[in-house]
Amino acid sequence: MLTRRHIRVKVMQCIYALTQSKDDSLEKQEKFLRYSIDSMYTLYLLILSLFIELHQRASEQLTLSSKKYLASDSDQFPDQEKFVNNKVLLQIANNEALKAELKKRKLNNWYLNDEYVRLVYKDMVESPQYKSYMKATSHDYDGDREFMITLFKDIIAPNEKIYDYFEDDKLTWVDDFPIVNTFILKRLKKVKESHPSSFFLPRLLKDDDDMQFAQKLLGKTLLNDAQLTKEIEGKTPNWDKDRIADIDAILLKMAICELLNFPSIPEKVTINEALEIAKEYSTPKSSIFINGILDKLVKEYKATGKLNKIGRGLM
Repeated sequence: MLTRRHIRVKVMQCIYALTQSKDDSLEKQEKFLRYSIDSMYTLYLLILSLFIELHQRASEQLTLSSKKYLASDSDQFPDQEKFVNNKVLLQIANNEALKAELKKRKLNNWYLNDEYVRLVYKDMVESPQYKSYMKATSHDYDGDREFMITLFKDIIAPNEKIYDYFEDDKLTWVDDFPIVNTFILKRLKKVKESHPSSFFLPRLLKDDDDMQFAQKLLGKTLLNDAQLTKEIEGKTPNWDKDRIADIDAILLKMAICELLNFPSIPEKVTINEALEIAKEYSTPKSSIFINGILDKLVKEYKATGKLNKIGRGLM
């Protein structure tokens, strides 16, 4: 679920938090890093569980409408049978493994804040996408999947009130929200009728190496801060260190740390990752600034034999 770039962003956020708080406890930052990474999975589960809540609410409306002797066009909610029987929605709503994970983590947020479910549900049934889906005569798996993709992309993901709720709940989720939304959208596009329940419960990290990478990058960057600062200053003689944006300085230190301490990671990968993160999180000119410094350092390290890279795919 998480890529190495996401992990680098998490490390960057931890270092930034430390510099702002002036707290030099490595143990505390390592703990925060693990918590921040794990909480991203919590966010994924909560967003996915919104589908369960929407299905339950639609089922309740269907039960109520079936008890009426006469349905009318003035009903607030139209008949929900097609939506309730959406095959992809049922894969999520009837997913016992997913429900068990939500229960284990005590994620009952929507039960405690059901007004958000009501808002999303109302937006859904009033949307032209929903009305179009309900009127369509076909009812196959592909059509159900397409509607679920549309529901998430056009109604759930852009919902500002849901976004505000998550932002108020955990500040770290502000940056996680687009990453998790993109992952859920990709999951919906790939889902098949034959997929097991585990399809919607992917591993947060590909393997243990990813967490080790995160902890090593964080630890070595923090413990070698003074030396890494000197490396940067040596390549920016006309720059006062106070003029370098905090994020730029952190990304440079992380990249230099990678170049010198992670022999299996190609220098091209390290530099490209730093540049892409800078484009998203720092100033418009940051990527040019960072690229210039790292390019000088790589040439210097190669000339002095300081850069020792191993494996395939290296420059």
